[in-house]
Amino acid sequence: MRQGTSLACLARVFLRLGTTAFGGPAAHIAMMEDEVVGRRGWLTHDQFLDYLGAANLIPGPNSTELVIHIGYAQAGWRGLLVAGASFILPAALIVTAIAVAYVEYGALPKVVGILYGIKPVVIAIVAQAIWRLGQSAVKTTGLALLGVAATVSAAAGMNEIAVLLAAGGICAIVQTGLHSQHRSMGALVATGAGISKGAAAAVSASFGLWPLFLVFAKIGAVLFGSGYVLIAFLRADLVERLGWLTEQQLLDAVAVGQITPGPVFTTATFVGYVLGGAAGAAVATVGIFLPAFVFVALSAAFVPRLRRSATAGAMLDGVNVASLALMVVAVWQLGRVALPDALTMGIAGLSVFALVRYRINSAWLIAAGGVIGWLSLAAQY
Repeated sequence: MRQGTSLACLARVFLRLGTTAFGGPAAHIAMMEDEVVGRRGWLTHDQFLDYLGAANLIPGPNSTELVIHIGYAQAGWRGLLVAGASFILPAALIVTAIAVAYVEYGALPKVVGILYGIKPVVIAIVAQAIWRLGQSAVKTTGLALLGVAATVSAAAGMNEIAVLLAAGGICAIVQTGLHSQHRSMGALVATGAGISKGAAAAVSASFGLWPLFLVFAKIGAVLFGSGYVLIAFLRADLVERLGWLTEQQLLDAVAVGQITPGPVFTTATFVGYVLGGAAGAAVATVGIFLPAFVFVALSAAFVPRLRRSATAGAMLDGVNVASLALMVVAVWQLGRVALPDALTMGIAGLSVFALVRYRINSAWLIAAGGVIGWLSLAAQY
């Protein structure tokens, strides 16, 4: 790790990733690993894994928090803000544009063909990242067995944060025979719970920009896990409790978050625009992402210190292996849908070959996959 990367360089890298990173958090992490470890050498594999593990232990959008960690590691507090904002901004603008069309015409653009070609490329990108990161994370036979157990547990439906904490705790106990030192991370979770209670108490049933901000700040402060967990929070707050959205509007909002690049949490941007126009989109976006900046700012300085402690370092080793296990389950689940026929399997296979043999930038592969998918759909009509 080395500080000294220019803010302009950070902005360029993460603006590009925010514009091209399709496929959800696992794909975002894979593309970041290729960019900041493989191509630029900003972090080692071990450092990248440590920040990934730290991001997984705090609430909020994991891939965005990893971006914020990387920005802080490279350029301090200004880097933290620039990297995070650069990654979020392209997705927020794209989602806002779709929301404008949605409000105007009452339907979403048709993107089935483009996604058909992009998803196999995402599978290839994530699979390659898992392999490369696994070579650094799986240091011993014990960690390999722990990774298998974490994969099985996650596949069986065990909560993601429970898998991470269990793996970290097991490694810490093996290292010292004592419970590991989770106080710093625990304090962050407790802070998130406090924000949640305060926000819930302040929100009223009538719509307004301030209640909208509080709803999304609460969600950003307490939500662990994937975009599917986000759906549950949005439905409970916006459909059932407040009645601001219909079920169909919620499904459309979630679809937009899935089909656009960058953070899935920009679903909030879509909801905010539908409810309150451009101001609503801005308020909802700031609300859901602000806790991530706060949590990373509070925890970033602890990550290098954790590695210097034998007990905390063992905990991070366990969390890192479990993080990869969650990625394995995610790519397996996505693969069952993304590779339905010979064409998609061929796209995935060629993508793996291009990544391994020629180290082609994943953004180009995603663009090519989208074009192939669009042409394939067009040929059917």
